[in-house]
Amino acid sequence: MSEDVRLVAWVRGHVQGVGFRWFTRARALEIGGLSGFALNVDDGRVQVVAEGNREACQKLLDWLRGGDTPGRVDGVTEIWDTPRGGYDGFMIR
Repeated sequence: MSEDVRLVAWVRGHVQGVGFRWFTRARALEIGGLSGFALNVDDGRVQVVAEGNREACQKLLDWLRGGDTPGRVDGVTEIWDTPRGGYDGFMIR
């Protein structure tokens, strides 16, 4: 059984105004077993918080970095942590 983790990723590039949060939510739901959110940050980045098993979170992170996202991703910074819970599904904020 895979351990549950919390992934916090900040995605920079041209990622606002291009449907990035919507596609991130759709990808998280497609992967399955993830809860969390995607949020536009005032400095132009998108913050993605995902909780679930490590394999599912890694799949989402790989997608964020993979070039199949809307807009243009110039880089992704991530932090791995222990889950905090409190999310009802995967939301757009």
